[in-house]
Amino acid sequence: MVIIKNSQQIEYMRQAGKVVGETLLKLEEVIKPGITTAEIDRIAEEFITKQGAKPSFKGYGGFPASICASVNEEVVHGIPGNRVLNEGDIISVDCGAVLNGYQGDAARTIPVGKVSEEAMKLIEVTKESFFKGVEKAIVGNKLTDISHAVQQYAESAGFSIVRDYVGHGIGRDMHEDPEVPNFGRPGRGPKLVSGMVLAIEPMINIGDFKVVTKPDGWTVVTVDGSLSAHYENTVAILTDGPEILTLIK
Repeated sequence: MVIIKNSQQIEYMRQAGKVVGETLLKLEEVIKPGITTAEIDRIAEEFITKQGAKPSFKGYGGFPASICASVNEEVVHGIPGNRVLNEGDIISVDCGAVLNGYQGDAARTIPVGKVSEEAMKLIEVTKESFFKGVEKAIVGNKLTDISHAVQQYAESAGFSIVRDYVGHGIGRDMHEDPEVPNFGRPGRGPKLVSGMVLAIEPMINIGDFKVVTKPDGWTVVTVDGSLSAHYENTVAILTDGPEILTLIK
């Protein structure tokens, strides 16, 4: 069941989203060659709690950290640890926070120092595919209008869309109905109405779209070892157009 939010609930989500967006901006500043993924996680948790919020991911389904830190061929759900980031790596940071009982969820893929042109193109196309999807997140459209726009843009750039993991509704719970695929034919799924809030999150690979979960039970990697990028925001669908709740301008 899709849970429609009223204006007060969206305001709570706006506040949670602001914490997430500001956390990711802070992490973009500190991510440099030589830092460990555990240190990035520590900085994120400290910042989130200082804002009076709680990290959504810590303990979620048993996940041990406050952020997901996925490096290079890791797509999503990477566990922070003693891995040191090197010049030329890319890291996808997924972050969630809960405030006043409501969630915010967003992700960014960040270059570590100077990266290859191909890696930078992947990051930029993944980000832009999100915005192509958001253009379709308007009242009266169908859910897969978003999906189709994401897929069309990413594939036209020569990249592939991860199919095993999708976006989702969000509110009091991190994952609510509906699922939001990043691929598919337009004109399908529920009609978009004011008060829907969606986490739209393209996951895009340089190589094949196939992925597999590592033995840790969490970290998802590309089967062919190719680089992957992730870009996500929490988006409220409103009568006057979509509002991106986790993007700090």
